Amino acid sequence: MAESEPLMRAEPQTEGKASPQPASFPPVQGGETGGGQKNMDFLLDIPMSVAVYVGSAKMAIRDLLQLAQGSVIELDKLAGEPMEVMVNNKLVARGEVVVVNEKFGIRLTDVVSAAERVQQLR
Repeated sequence: MAESEPLMRAEPQTEGKASPQPASFPPVQGGETGGGQKNMDFLLDIPMSVAVYVGSAKMAIRDLLQLAQGSVIELDKLAGEPMEVMVNNKLVARGEVVVVNEKFGIRLTDVVSAAERVQQLR
């Protein structure tokens, strides 16, 4: 056990100890304003979640348990009312439902301005 005792003692070491220095970083390349678009191009490939909000309803659990095939749930939106297009849970546009090649789609009728979209981020 005598051999492990020096390992258990914590003695301050002052010899050869370096004093803290502030960090230094190399200059940022392409920091001019003209290259901003080129540096932002990588953002164009980031996947985003797009959803179309059709409507919603509140139901009691009793009613939910009674649902069966063919049941109809009345939503809070009216027929013909514009659907809301959400990207990452933020409103970006409104549109109407269309059918394209036997699949549903949405034709945008109103796009939220860029200023309003930026305002939603705050």
